[in-house]
Amino acid sequence: MRIDLASSDDYQQLDGIAVAEGIRQRRFGAVEILDCALQLAESLNPKLNAITWPTYEKARDLARQLDGATSRTAAPFAGVPFLFKDLSAVSGLPQTSQSRLFATESSDHDAVIVKAFRQAGLISLGKTNTPELGLTITTESAYAGPCHNPWNPDYSTGGSSGGSAAAVAARIVPIAHGSDGGGSIRIPASCCGLVGHKPSRGLTPVAAELAASWSGMSVGHVLTRTVRDSAAMLDAIRLQQPVLYPLPPSPASFLATLDQVRPLKIAVQRTHPQGAELHPEVLKALDLTLAALVRAGHRIIEATPPVDYSRLSRLAGRIINVHVAQAIIPQLEKLGVDLATPLLEEATRRMAKRGAELTARDYVEAVDGLRQLEIRMEEFFRSYDVLLSPVLAQPPAPLGWLDMNSDDMKTYLQRFNSYSGFCALFNATGQPSTALPVHQSNAGLPIGILLSTRWGGDDLLLQLGRRLEVEFEWANRQPLRTENSRPG
Repeated sequence: MRIDLASSDDYQQLDGIAVAEGIRQRRFGAVEILDCALQLAESLNPKLNAITWPTYEKARDLARQLDGATSRTAAPFAGVPFLFKDLSAVSGLPQTSQSRLFATESSDHDAVIVKAFRQAGLISLGKTNTPELGLTITTESAYAGPCHNPWNPDYSTGGSSGGSAAAVAARIVPIAHGSDGGGSIRIPASCCGLVGHKPSRGLTPVAAELAASWSGMSVGHVLTRTVRDSAAMLDAIRLQQPVLYPLPPSPASFLATLDQVRPLKIAVQRTHPQGAELHPEVLKALDLTLAALVRAGHRIIEATPPVDYSRLSRLAGRIINVHVAQAIIPQLEKLGVDLATPLLEEATRRMAKRGAELTARDYVEAVDGLRQLEIRMEEFFRSYDVLLSPVLAQPPAPLGWLDMNSDDMKTYLQRFNSYSGFCALFNATGQPSTALPVHQSNAGLPIGILLSTRWGGDDLLLQLGRRLEVEFEWANRQPLRTENSRPG
């Protein structure tokens, strides 16, 4: 097979594993593949605003080096086009975190997860759009502007890994970097029709400092179109030795065990954690998934996790606010400004202010409270193998609906809490959780479901996800990127 450079249709049908296999077998070259990715990036990114810091020429150099190598590399994703999320440090690139406060900052080193992606052989095209400091669930920063959903540009990609999700959904790259501290891989996956797996705490690389992981709430991985790409990437970047947290139990290969799913006892959560109304299309996504699971022989039981979600939100919010203040206060001092600076968005300013006011006792009480919650959820998963729930209460939101810089923070917080609510529990507990794109609304917008399980059960979620992928065939869906009409 040769790639037809007159159109990139062939490239767009390939997932990351297929691209890597083709390059390894010399059925096409890394430069040919990269040219296809760059054609799409140059055509689509002006409409999407997914890539904020392109490194196209550096990517060309790496692709040429790979094609010119006399021996084959052992790197599993050698030559596969990729993108880094802007929140992570990449040597030689700006480190803005999509904030005007950090607009002049750059990095002289690679984050540990960036090093892991490079060692896997991925060729980065640049860095992707996020909200300011990754602090909300849509991608519309005042610094970089909104990222547009490839399924309809008037709608949100979700956040905070929204730029990465848009680039994968638009098929610019088959895989892109994401991080998840409260749903930031899974929510964009749901909004953009992708697979988004949040790994167990301790499975993927993280710097040896609490700030890098929001005290264990945030983990890194990728957004993909196929389950097998997500599994293979876990194989490629997984930690072999513990850093900050224990290593979770896992198989020798996530990819090799994808077809080993067994009959499961699955709990289903059909109500919003804080009582918000679920959209009929969200309930339809749940029902379609339940029907598929029953056909596959799984046992379904309605059950709600034993969680005080208001307390969860309060405790997790304390921890996040502390780390927001930890990031922002030194930068304010460096620039000689205070929290009133217009360089910050309003929600970020308030989070930093609260974080600076919290005491060590407040922080320790929050950490202890989440550890108690972790124990209760491990007990829950002794009764059930998997929990099925929505990812979001509504289909993707219109751009501008959830504004971090709003003058009306009360409405912002009400919308945030009613729109989300399902994902953050598993950041607090460190348990794995996967968003899968099982449905599209009547308006053509993707709607995902969420599978979650015990700590170290990543293989179980990927196995079940693979079974649902066969059922729903989501990898064959492709957005009509030139369609500019608003859904009715």
